[in-house]
Amino acid sequence: MIRSLLIANRGEIAVRIIRTCREMGIKTVAVYSTVDSESLHVKMADDSVCIGPAASSESYLKMGNIITAACMKRCDAIHPGVGFLSENATFAREVEKAGLVFIGPAPETIDLLGNKVVARTTALTAGLPLTPGGMGRLENCDHALRIADEIGYPVILKAASGGGGRGMRIVRSPKDLPNAFAIAGREAQAFFSDDSLHLEKYLVSPRHVEMQMLSDGQGNVVHLGERDCSVQKNHQKLIEESPSTAVPQQLRERMGADSVRLFTQLGYRGAGTIEFLVHDGHYYFMEVNARVQVEHPVSELVSMTDIIRQQILIASGKGLAFSQKDIRLTGHALECRVNACTPGKVTCFDPPLGPWVRVDTHMHTGAEVSPHYDPLVAKIIVHSPDRQASIVAMLRALRECRIEGIKTNIKEQMTILDSSQFRSGRFGTDLYGKLGLEDKKGTA
Repeated sequence: MIRSLLIANRGEIAVRIIRTCREMGIKTVAVYSTVDSESLHVKMADDSVCIGPAASSESYLKMGNIITAACMKRCDAIHPGVGFLSENATFAREVEKAGLVFIGPAPETIDLLGNKVVARTTALTAGLPLTPGGMGRLENCDHALRIADEIGYPVILKAASGGGGRGMRIVRSPKDLPNAFAIAGREAQAFFSDDSLHLEKYLVSPRHVEMQMLSDGQGNVVHLGERDCSVQKNHQKLIEESPSTAVPQQLRERMGADSVRLFTQLGYRGAGTIEFLVHDGHYYFMEVNARVQVEHPVSELVSMTDIIRQQILIASGKGLAFSQKDIRLTGHALECRVNACTPGKVTCFDPPLGPWVRVDTHMHTGAEVSPHYDPLVAKIIVHSPDRQASIVAMLRALRECRIEGIKTNIKEQMTILDSSQFRSGRFGTDLYGKLGLEDKKGTA
């Protein structure tokens, strides 16, 4: 059993991991940059190590510093959290070479799924439906034009090694493709050190739906239902919920069966997510995230499953103690990502409390929101008997949330939740634009 664990991350996910480790009796070691020395995750951990200056390239992405810290503190394992090195196969290999347990999939699996082109091919062999498009890397712009002519516009260019909306461009006509190809390639190179792109049919106003998976690498694979992540700003998720209003039970069962089949074929180990686009009653494979997701709490609440605990148990060599038939999904969960619109000092942080509410955060009064890192301030999550009750509970929680000293997107979140489109459950990934929020700057 893992007795001590280093968390190669910061912020709310580091705090989240520490809490589960405390319940499991596992000692935690936090790492931090010079600007994070007073952060909540550092204060909560049993021990901590400074690994470099503010820039993530010199701290949270510094593999050698992180592994040296784990060895120095005699840790048994490293949990990568989300972002940073969480889907870096080289890091996973180096962790294992140092004699430590990497809490995540095998490096070979991360390699396989980290490239969208390879992942699409793998999904196709497992029988999952794909959106029309190329099955390989684009050789050049002419290659992209030929594929786009075959499948019809609009199309979308994506970074082969990317994610999070980086290296992504929607193209609606042939004349726009050359410029979009050049921009997407440059962005892909800048963020992922790989300018390779691929091209797919762009579905207008689809739903972004993902299945939360757990697999112990011993043949036992389960899903914890789906999450709907369709409310997005510039391809960045804002609101997530489970279950999805776009997925009837029959479709849920098919998506779940396909997801289990793919993870079984991969021999996957740990927690992961399969992302789909749902459009006109059909679903299409998009990608696999070989890590825990920021939005995992909604799946935890509807399934009553601690996903972080299961990650640690699986990495310890334990098989899943339950099967698909043991999982009961109850109620409705909703998560709002409260983001800072500007960096600065939080002069007051008073999160909401009360029934149905959970808050995952690393903030406190006096904390600094650094321009060096992700602007996520808190995740407010509610779990209620049904969707309408969750919306009411979330609006109440957002009204009660008091954050001063910085601007946040709370008013924007409330506008979305209170819109007739969101309340009806009939919307797509273009909801943010349809509500006219792209032109508004009234945040608080």
